[in-house]
Amino acid sequence: MSDRYTATRTSLRTAGIMIVFTLAFTAMMSQMYRTTRPAIEASEQEQKMRLINDVLPPGSYDNTLLEDFVAAGPTPELGLDRGGRIYRARRAGVPAALVFEAAAPDGYGGKIQLVVAVGADGRLGGVRVTAHKETPGLGDYIDPRKDRNKTQPWIGQFAGMSFAEVAPVQWKVKRDGGIFAYRIGATISARAVTNATGRVLEYAAEHRDALFAASTGSAI
Repeated sequence: MSDRYTATRTSLRTAGIMIVFTLAFTAMMSQMYRTTRPAIEASEQEQKMRLINDVLPPGSYDNTLLEDFVAAGPTPELGLDRGGRIYRARRAGVPAALVFEAAAPDGYGGKIQLVVAVGADGRLGGVRVTAHKETPGLGDYIDPRKDRNKTQPWIGQFAGMSFAEVAPVQWKVKRDGGIFAYRIGATISARAVTNATGRVLEYAAEHRDALFAASTGSAI
């Protein structure tokens, strides 16, 4: 009886210690999260702005870009299964450009995440790959950080292009009868990005006015 009583007390004591430890650990992690969260968010914002600056010159707008956006729901035209954001660049209150979160669903290694800027005049400001799983050393040249041609990276050919220069039917890689270059041995990666970029350009042309007129933060 005494041994059973002692064992019960020991079990209760151990359980109590574990509960106290768990509560203390949870409180510590919660405090750490609250402390580090602003720094993490600031770092994420800074990284996002670096990407945007690659496709849209900072001097081309004067609004707080990351605060001026509309939330897109699932949008097949942009390759968004779960939605994303479309940022509105303005200068002196006048529409300057739209910056799209988009994706090419048909890369060789799967989905290729993109950020695409389209000026109010319908011209592409630029395109950048933000995430992909293309083959290293082969299809990953779609990312200028991995492209061996640093002076003229493959993805730079889209900047300044519009449907005024290239008809939608020609917005393809050369192998498919279009006008855009690709690298031999990695056509699928280039095709996916090229086609996705054309779809974004078409979506921007069709929805430009509505996107700029929508309330900030509203869902479309």
